[in-house]
Amino acid sequence: MLDTLITSKTRLKLLLKFFLNPGTRAYLRALSEEFGDSTNSIRIELNRFEEAGMLSSEEEGNRKFFRANTRHPLFVDVHNMLRKFTGIDEIVEQILERLGHVHRVYVEGALAEGRETDVIDLVLVSESESEGESINREYLTQLIDKVERHLGKHIRYVLLSDSEEVQYINKKKNKPLLIWNHD
Repeated sequence: MLDTLITSKTRLKLLLKFFLNPGTRAYLRALSEEFGDSTNSIRIELNRFEEAGMLSSEEEGNRKFFRANTRHPLFVDVHNMLRKFTGIDEIVEQILERLGHVHRVYVEGALAEGRETDVIDLVLVSESESEGESINREYLTQLIDKVERHLGKHIRYVLLSDSEEVQYINKKKNKPLLIWNHD
């Protein structure tokens, strides 16, 4: 549905990137590599968002980093709309808060590309086995089943340790989008 209202796939990716996890900050070239889009198309959208006051920026060296402007009057509305669109609000509320030990969550696949989908592909990063308690997979499966019934969407997930995260993400052609960070 959201891709019908927002026809620019780059704009939708940027909204998902910055407004699902407002702590996210990124610069142009990194976004280009992550999205697989040209720097020009991303620059145009970043400039539009910055001119509208929805993104703020700061320069560090020769890089200009962008992040969501959480003080913008529409920030909360856009954030909530994206969480509802993706089903992330339910996932965070129902799964992550009850599960614990999850450090980061990425979304990948169609949703990360800014397309509406009935399948949510997640990458859950938890503590390494040697660092503390591990995720109770049986409990995770129960929570996911409950959320799937509630959302009417199928959730697929990959569970990684901190030490496996970088290697997994670097292997991906289309990089997953970080949507939740507990660190």
